[in-house]
Amino acid sequence: MIQPDDLLTRPVRAVVAGARLFADTLAAQAVPVVPVDWRPPLAGTEEHLVRVLADPRRERANAEAVRRVLAAQAQLVDVRPARAALGVEPGTFLHAGPPITWERASGPMRGALIGAMLFEGLADTPENAERQLASGAIALEPCHHRGAVGPMAGVVSPSMWMFELADPVHGGRAYCSLNEGLGKVLRYGAYGPEVIERLRWMTAVLGPLLRDAVRRHGPVDVRAIIAQMLQMGDEGHNRNRAGTSLFLRELLADLVGGGAPGDQVAEVVRFVNGNDHFFLNLAMPACKLALDAARDIPGSTMVVAMARNGTDFGIQVSGTGDRWFTGPAEVPAGLYLGAYGPQDANPDIGDSAITETAGIGGFAMAAAPAIVRFVGGEVPDALATSLRMYEITLAEHTAYQIPVFGFRGTPTGIDVTRVARTGILPQINTGIAGRVAGTGQVGAGLVNPPVECFTAALAALADAAPPLG
Repeated sequence: MIQPDDLLTRPVRAVVAGARLFADTLAAQAVPVVPVDWRPPLAGTEEHLVRVLADPRRERANAEAVRRVLAAQAQLVDVRPARAALGVEPGTFLHAGPPITWERASGPMRGALIGAMLFEGLADTPENAERQLASGAIALEPCHHRGAVGPMAGVVSPSMWMFELADPVHGGRAYCSLNEGLGKVLRYGAYGPEVIERLRWMTAVLGPLLRDAVRRHGPVDVRAIIAQMLQMGDEGHNRNRAGTSLFLRELLADLVGGGAPGDQVAEVVRFVNGNDHFFLNLAMPACKLALDAARDIPGSTMVVAMARNGTDFGIQVSGTGDRWFTGPAEVPAGLYLGAYGPQDANPDIGDSAITETAGIGGFAMAAAPAIVRFVGGEVPDALATSLRMYEITLAEHTAYQIPVFGFRGTPTGIDVTRVARTGILPQINTGIAGRVAGTGQVGAGLVNPPVECFTAALAALADAAPPLG
């Protein structure tokens, strides 16, 4: 046992938790310092944490959730219109994020819905479309409720073509629309003539040619492409250059050999090759397949969806079924296009945070240091972000690996209790939509979910836990 006098005669060694200034001051005086990375839990969560951490089902439930996520496969098996793939009928539109009404919809969500009305021929002017939408004549439903995901506004109408992915391990299916490219596009809330014309070409040419190529080729292993693209400098959310190239290479012979007119094939190849984000709309349903496999496990604290509708940010948790836990979506911090700035930005929007939920995207930024040129920050920030995400996840992915970390698996399986205990929020990298309907994309950046999502989810998990004692 150390005696009081020993403090004056023996070398001092300090263990410091939290107070960085104190630690730096001691280190400057050559005092050995042992830093402890400790943070208080999120305010007001202590009682709920005790209940959830004491749940005897939790450890086994989370192990099962992890097992299912890591075992899930993702194969592109078809390309079909939404009316055939998802049963979307005229007068019904799907959208990104948790449920939303027209009255609460943000500018880009409203713009995308107006554009979908014009595209489907349900209105002849934007004003007429807006009147119908405001009247409640159009049904709105989250993409997630139909087994789909949609980037940004995520609006899906019956005539839009969808990628259809299958998980042969668990039997699941997931869907996503085809990627339009960047700039003034429907998913960012633009609805001008060029947007509608592009959607019509995608319906008449792009969708049918991709369908024929996929059916001729047979299932395309999307999970294998994701694993490879992480080795090639992509992170799977805002950088998909390698993934798009790998996908096009996989299907090119079947596109060319399908007997379609040469000018149409050339158009499709140019469009996909010129759109570095084309593969995002395949990565998203691949991630949804994995996370859907982990749903509905009593006692599990794993997050199985993060999604935003431009007004609300919502999460779903394995152990609480289809219930959404929401909070106000925040405006991303990042880089802006041209003369746009933060005043032009809409709060966070889109289902694409399913990538982070599955362990890629913002969680894998260390695999794609060039991403900082698109979303802001410096290369060390990308590395530090991925390292920080290991603190709030349950596992490391066995297929998705980060080369700079010695091929360590990406941090996978966000744990509500670890978020609450550390105060660390998931990091998402994302595009930024203009807040005014019709604007389109104004930038790209980084954003976190609101704390309220996780405190509410933790409370629900505590309510569902067996009584203590």
